[in-house]
Amino acid sequence: MKNQRVLDIYLRLLNNREVNRKKLALEYQVSERSIHRDISDLRNFLISTNNSAEIIYDDKSNSYVLVNEDNQKLNNSEILAVCKILLDSRAFLKDEMITIINKLMRQCIPIENYTKVSKLVENEKFHYMELCHKKSFINNIWEIGEAVQNQLKIEVEYKRMDKKVVKRVIQPVGIMFSEYYFYLLGHIDNIDKEKYFANKDDIFPTIYRFDRIESYKILDEHFPVIYKNRFEEGEFRKRVQFMTGGRLKKITFKYTGTSLEAVLDKIPTAQILEQNDKYSVISAEVFGNGIDRWILSQGKDIELLN
Repeated sequence: MKNQRVLDIYLRLLNNREVNRKKLALEYQVSERSIHRDISDLRNFLISTNNSAEIIYDDKSNSYVLVNEDNQKLNNSEILAVCKILLDSRAFLKDEMITIINKLMRQCIPIENYTKVSKLVENEKFHYMELCHKKSFINNIWEIGEAVQNQLKIEVEYKRMDKKVVKRVIQPVGIMFSEYYFYLLGHIDNIDKEKYFANKDDIFPTIYRFDRIESYKILDEHFPVIYKNRFEEGEFRKRVQFMTGGRLKKITFKYTGTSLEAVLDKIPTAQILEQNDKYSVISAEVFGNGIDRWILSQGKDIELLN
């Protein structure tokens, strides 16, 4: 009976549930001293197994909590921040998003803070708007991610912007998220670049939006990746705007707007070449045609110099 009680207390601690000595004594019909001994046994167990976690008494909630010195769990502020970012992303269907948000909030310590965090996001949860495609692909992300990791080719049926469905065998090299959508990046297998590509010497992967993949099949066929030529999502992200195709190019422009910081944040590769009270001259290396849309959206604040 004692072993079962101790195990139950440990599970409650792991799941951030309330561990109040008085309430547990009533529930198990034992003395509070017995519950105190159970907690001591658990503390000794954690020490003997070199576990970095520690059981402490929280005066505010009048209960015991399990804390980890390695900070492996998110704290309440981090949970709230991640929830807000996820809701703003609109990346998933509403039921999927709510499930993820609720799982995050259940990590709150003590558990009473779940209610506080919940109230701070409940309005956004209620008014959450799904994207127009209404497609679920959350499980596909992991499966395709494994294909990227294991260097396995994928056969996809993809609906282009013109509604035409094309079949491709691709060598997947990365998964990225940008501006509401997930993207699969990959090199098309055995394609005549001179015939189908604007730049036959293009070394960058083709971009596929996840929700436009009608179907896919992971093939039992590996493709080689030379380490020095490997695709790096982080480097690619610095240079791509709006996840559109195109060429790698260098641009220089004059900026006369009021928020230079916003421009530098939008284009991570941007470098200030000249600056005075009236304008800044900025140079950046960018990929694709998306940057052209962004420049047009800035109106008279930006003058393209090359």
